[in-house]
Amino acid sequence: MIKKIIAVCLLSAAVVSCKKEATVSDVKPANDSIAKNETKEDQYKPIDTACSPNYKTEDYITALQWYRTKIDKEIAANSPEQNDKVYEDYVKIRNKYTSCLNDLHIDILDKYVDYHTRDADTYNLPENVKKIAAELNKAGLEFRVMGEGLTEIHSLPEYYVSVFKNKVTPDYDAYISQIAKDNKENYAVNGGLLITWEELGDRLIVWENFMNKYPKSPLIKVVKEDYHNYLLDYLLGMDSDRIYDSEEGEIYDDKREEYNRIIKKYPNSITAKKTKELIAAYDAHIPVDQIEERINLRR
Repeated sequence: MIKKIIAVCLLSAAVVSCKKEATVSDVKPANDSIAKNETKEDQYKPIDTACSPNYKTEDYITALQWYRTKIDKEIAANSPEQNDKVYEDYVKIRNKYTSCLNDLHIDILDKYVDYHTRDADTYNLPENVKKIAAELNKAGLEFRVMGEGLTEIHSLPEYYVSVFKNKVTPDYDAYISQIAKDNKENYAVNGGLLITWEELGDRLIVWENFMNKYPKSPLIKVVKEDYHNYLLDYLLGMDSDRIYDSEEGEIYDDKREEYNRIIKKYPNSITAKKTKELIAAYDAHIPVDQIEERINLRR
């Protein structure tokens, strides 16, 4: 599973008070110039969100900046409930443009890991890549190394917080803030968890608390889906990160230790309840292929 903006300034035309008999030559050229600039700004339309080989990086960045300016104005005039909808629409637009940028720069993304130096998280980028990275940064985007040789263009983790914090309803505010925290680190790659099991357990509790606090939130469906997927990984493991030693016939010690922590710390949580069911099933030596059915949890 993240910036800077060129503000689009609309200058109001000066109204010149003149006598009834005044001629056109009495109007100052500066006012004509301003009016022309206004027309030019008003006529700008962002490029289509459908990707095209005819669009360049600057086309996408300019469009993203235009939308940022547009929603900043909308947010200032809207109610929190209206801004919830603005957030959802804005995420969709940014995701579409970001997808196009990923397609446009596939060659750079494929080679990005080759620029890594011997120092951790340090890259020796060619000038052309530095230039593109700077352009992306203007729109709150970055090259993000995902692991296993994979690099993608993503919004900066805190980007949406910077736009919508305290300007949406409490459930959306909590959601946007937590998503930013979750996105600070890469979650998984190629079937292997990149955060710790303890961090995954705590993440489950955070989203469970969200569901309990905001059961009628419009976000509840997506939160439940995310929670379910996290729970599947937590209890059933991943392709490259197993929780059960089939040869020994028992849960790995580090996983059992984490499960016991969750059960002790959050005994009344759904997460703890499902974890107890999992441990009981494995300790009873239920066949592995029947575990999912036994604890009523399927991928």
